[in-house]
Amino acid sequence: MASGELHLVDLDQPLPGQRRFISCWARVEGPVTYVVDPGPPSSVDALVAALRALGLQRLDLILLTHVHLDHGGCTARLLETWPAAKVVCHPAGRPHLLDPAKLWAGSRQVLGAKADVYGEPAPVPAAALADDDLAARHGIRTIPTPGHAPHHVAYVDGDDLFLGECAGTFSTLGQGPLAPDYYLRPATPPRFRPATAQASLDRLLALDPVPARLRFAHHGWHGGDSRRLLLEARAQVDLWLDACRRALAAQRGLPHTEPGSEDDLFDAICALVRQVDPHYARGALLPDDIRQREREFTRQSLRGMLGWLLDEGSAAEAG
Repeated sequence: MASGELHLVDLDQPLPGQRRFISCWARVEGPVTYVVDPGPPSSVDALVAALRALGLQRLDLILLTHVHLDHGGCTARLLETWPAAKVVCHPAGRPHLLDPAKLWAGSRQVLGAKADVYGEPAPVPAAALADDDLAARHGIRTIPTPGHAPHHVAYVDGDDLFLGECAGTFSTLGQGPLAPDYYLRPATPPRFRPATAQASLDRLLALDPVPARLRFAHHGWHGGDSRRLLLEARAQVDLWLDACRRALAAQRGLPHTEPGSEDDLFDAICALVRQVDPHYARGALLPDDIRQREREFTRQSLRGMLGWLLDEGSAAEAG
């Protein structure tokens, strides 16, 4: 088990509202030093400078919850500064680290101009990759948490649980990590499987005890009732899916051919969600630019949910 203070390093991007959003967790002293999700390639210089300012002299581990561009994209470049560090991630993510061509192409397709801002990832040397047992030898437990990505994992180090995006996007709304009235939003991908995502949260809820501190990739940490937050993240999936079903029923499907139909559908779903989900409704308290960012990422999450519901409906009709 590592000791020493954990540090949150913000990796703000020159994009609307992308401040206090992408971040990296770092432990810079103690028997093992590590970073969790070092961020996009474009931020590596800022990250290295921040880590040096915090006093990091050696880097033992780079822990990746998943290999998406904004989480693991700068891994290879970080290894240029600390070549002795070992990279731990899910085995299914390793091919994308060794040869990031497909990851880069997919990122540009999904993220568009954001991908160019984040930057193109470089290949990670095969010798840098390590298995979970290396982290385990330092007391860091790896827990499979597919949902946001099939290769998503969470890490437990003592009383700290690094969630990546398996419990969504979080904000204390400036009230501090003990505040019970936080903002929370699901982070569902285009290929969303609700049962898989909820089973991952169940796996975290089965920890005994549930770690006292929840460390989010987006963004910050919660030190209040960690079990309650995980239960609420699980319940959000059902609340949002129900709102999607109700909005789809009102519009009798998803009429892509009608101008503005997607905007109307999203607005209808968000209005329903705000009625039943107080954590998402608190997004009204976010600064204007961050509210705009969250509006955009909300749509991305809803596309994942709607895609699953429409696939489910098509399968039912076919059956």
